[in-house]
Amino acid sequence: MFLAILVCKVGRFVGKLVGKGSSLPGKFALKICPDILRRVKMPPHILAVTGSNGKTSTVEMIAAILRSDGRRVVYNEEGSNQIEGVTTLVLTHATLTGRVKADVLLIESDERYAAQSFRYFHPTQFVITNLYRDQLTRNGHPEWVYDAIVPAIHPDTELLLNADDPLVSCFGRNHEKVKWFGLDRCPTDFDTPTGVYHDGAHCPVCKAPMTYDFVHYNHIGVYRCTRCGHHRHETDYTATALDLTAGTLTLDHSVEVQLAFCSIYNVYNILAAYAACRECGVDSAAIGKVISNYVLKNGRMQHFTLGSHHGTLLTSKHENSIAYDTNLRYIRSTQRPCTVLVIVDAVSRKYFTSETSWLWDIDFDLLHCPQVERVILAGQYCNDLAQRFSFSALPSERWSVQPDIAAAAQSLQSAGEEDVYVVTCFSDRDKLLNLPIVKKED
Repeated sequence: MFLAILVCKVGRFVGKLVGKGSSLPGKFALKICPDILRRVKMPPHILAVTGSNGKTSTVEMIAAILRSDGRRVVYNEEGSNQIEGVTTLVLTHATLTGRVKADVLLIESDERYAAQSFRYFHPTQFVITNLYRDQLTRNGHPEWVYDAIVPAIHPDTELLLNADDPLVSCFGRNHEKVKWFGLDRCPTDFDTPTGVYHDGAHCPVCKAPMTYDFVHYNHIGVYRCTRCGHHRHETDYTATALDLTAGTLTLDHSVEVQLAFCSIYNVYNILAAYAACRECGVDSAAIGKVISNYVLKNGRMQHFTLGSHHGTLLTSKHENSIAYDTNLRYIRSTQRPCTVLVIVDAVSRKYFTSETSWLWDIDFDLLHCPQVERVILAGQYCNDLAQRFSFSALPSERWSVQPDIAAAAQSLQSAGEEDVYVVTCFSDRDKLLNLPIVKKED
């Protein structure tokens, strides 16, 4: 154990010097001592977050809230969320005798590898945000991911579940310790599920048809199975009012929150963080003060200047149409004239694939609105994007192709002053933001 901790600490120190090393030190430590996570003494609170989307943002807000409450919190700020990254996190903040120096260990866990991360210890609270079709090349169907998470759930762990997600709510079946969070009806709701998948059309328990009172987006809403009665639970922590136009959110009828980013995704991330911190004993008013107008520091949304343009980069996870659709709805909700730059240059940071069928699942018709003056398609897969756009409602004269990202940015810089929205993934965002002509804002 001593040697594994020492090697991890040295590896982490060297990794920081070269700007890498969030998972490799943990990998070495596990080679030396495979059950190292069983041997270390964990803090009294171990809070984990998993799900298809929103993990990193939710974890960051939880950390900010708990730290403002005076807790010593350690978490994987770089988002390295598989067992090697979790091991690096734990051992980096442990003494050489194996005691983690924190009040709260906060873990962002990859949904596929949660069972490995929590083989030798278990969270005291486990937040599950959502389960969507995401990176189908490696993840397959959401129900397969559900089955991968089940072994990670310990009977003593308290589950904090998104009541509005029909599949996530199944984790609460036959589990004694469950708290639910969800969103009441709001003005932007739909009557029936949206998107191309219709994953909410059938009950995840018995496969019978599902009925909906209303839907917040895609298949997330208030549902009930017509056969077995699987339904949306009453919530313990609730977003009771939401006005995305005004940017206001009310939690449990009493906590008023101003939204720095007016997206339904952001609302659910806030709600999950609120529920987790309330379960950790933080006062609701104190939570509201921290998350009101909270701007994420993880780069999921970044502001920049390009020539006379004010720009906003919206991280839209490749191979995940729901992430794209949510950001496209946000662009559509704005009222100012804008240009949209869509970049697909590398499908994934984790593995090589040139599979782009997921582009056909994205509702690019959302960009067919008066304020979107033009769309530029850039990156290695710009022609795949062009083929997809040729089947969209957007007239061909309003979109163009520019393979080179730097050239696309140069053309924007040289003319106009409308707002610019960049829609791309983690793998591609720095290819724009690191250009000399792009000035990132704090």
